[in-house]
Amino acid sequence: MEKEVKIGNIHIGGKPFVFIGGPCVIEGRDITLRHAEKLAKLTDTLHIPFIFKSSYDKANRTSVQSYRGPGIEEGLEILKEVKEQLGVLILTDVHSVEEAYMAGEVVDVLQIPALLSRQTDLLVACGKTAKAVNIKKGQFLSPKDMEYAVAKVESTGNSRILLTERGSSFGYNTLVNDFRAIPILKGFGYPVIFDATHSVQKPGGMEGRSGGEREFIFPLARAAIATGADGIFMEVHEDPSRALCDGDNSLPLEDLAHILKVLKRIEAAL
Repeated sequence: MEKEVKIGNIHIGGKPFVFIGGPCVIEGRDITLRHAEKLAKLTDTLHIPFIFKSSYDKANRTSVQSYRGPGIEEGLEILKEVKEQLGVLILTDVHSVEEAYMAGEVVDVLQIPALLSRQTDLLVACGKTAKAVNIKKGQFLSPKDMEYAVAKVESTGNSRILLTERGSSFGYNTLVNDFRAIPILKGFGYPVIFDATHSVQKPGGMEGRSGGEREFIFPLARAAIATGADGIFMEVHEDPSRALCDGDNSLPLEDLAHILKVLKRIEAAL
């Protein structure tokens, strides 16, 4: 039996699906607030539960020269302002035990990056904060392997867990999606989110940065909802060509309304 996870005033698990989205990384106060406001208005109009996502630090960029974000202190201040001004729920990545406790004071959902999904101390620390924990499946793991990541968070008594499918490594610089992953992950009893934008990423291989095939975001998102995903995760940017991180696999903000409307129709038809 799948648990329903309550975060703030929303319930994740079943209908309606939740939308988690925002720019990959915090690029500054004003642009972050602008994106959050537009996304909040859109999802409110469509009656879709919404969690704003942006990272204060992207610790796994391909190159040491790549922009990582403003850092945890300034980043959390910006996310706190978004939360207070707009009344939206906030999700952000954490990379260490110390970050888990610091971010847990501000955000509503702590996200375990896919590349850290086996890090026991990090998973346990996030669980101990009593915040909701979104565990992204490592690109190198099978869906069944996520049982052990779940158990690490559960060991703290925290059952506010989300699991996110974001593709699997398939040769060099390529990810593929096996949609069996969604029912397999749901079998652990927790809501499953589908990351439609990281799933089309082409990790590395672009002379010091990752590429992406954003034309496949929409079809993969449709397949995920049809397969039973409880939420959709997308990195969204008003101008992906100028995004400071993951622009190639970010969805243009102007395209989002149409996509969400179609996903709602698919969900209603199930």
